Amino acid sequence: MKDMKNPIMHTLAEYALITASIMLMVVGVYFFKFPNHFAFGGVTGFSTVISAMTRWSASDFTSIVNMALLVLGFLFLGKSFGVKTVYASVVMSLGLSVLERVCPLDRPLTTEPLLELMFAIFLPAISSAILFNIGASSGGTDIIAMILKKHTSLNIGTVLMLVDVASVAASFFVFGPETGLFSTIGLAAKSLVIDDVIENINLCKCFNIICDNPDPICDYIINTLHRSATIYQAQGAFTHHNKTVIMTTMSRGQALKLRSYIRQVEPHAFMLISNSSEIVGKGFLAS
Repeated sequence: MKDMKNPIMHTLAEYALITASIMLMVVGVYFFKFPNHFAFGGVTGFSTVISAMTRWSASDFTSIVNMALLVLGFLFLGKSFGVKTVYASVVMSLGLSVLERVCPLDRPLTTEPLLELMFAIFLPAISSAILFNIGASSGGTDIIAMILKKHTSLNIGTVLMLVDVASVAASFFVFGPETGLFSTIGLAAKSLVIDDVIENINLCKCFNIICDNPDPICDYIINTLHRSATIYQAQGAFTHHNKTVIMTTMSRGQALKLRSYIRQVEPHAFMLISNSSEIVGKGFLAS
């Protein structure tokens, strides 16, 4: 989407990605999290506990809390409240409500809780990672985080962790130690999965190419791959021959093309290729 020059198409693509990500989260929460009473992950985690203690369904409780948090967001954050977060929160609430009425569940899909826990962790985590990567979120406790960040000096990470820990602790008393332990595993694994997915989404390849003839390689980088490069002169410590070092960064797909091209035009070039998921500058993350 970064390469889209048409702002309308860029916006449509962005909101299509938000919708797809939220629906992925809805599937993970509704089919795998709610039926098994896994109580980790903000609002949906508390929803499983509240649903067991009252006559409310977990989907309806999630929808009501999300809408209430949206109202608080508008009251406390005003114009700084993210439109993408509002859209994502509404889509999630509608998705859960529709699934509950179209495909009601009274028990888990399988008899393997560990298998279902994996889907309850990975599907929402992948969705959250995609949303975070494009500057959106699914709402819920993220809205609380935005309010706290603006109006208090509290450590937001600690507050959100306490919310998650509280829902997991409640699951031990409401659902028993087995479900409580599964929820504990889910809480521990969720953040790790989100971090790994974000890192892989943003993963780029960094090249340091030591060669004799930099011109064709730089020409390929600039005119074919549409990237830039930095070149500087160096000298071999053993041979004392003058060399040129080309430094450039690009996506994984472009990296494969560049590596193949260098092998054709200068087979003896020396390449140092490393991974990086946090590159700040033009064409990458905003500084």
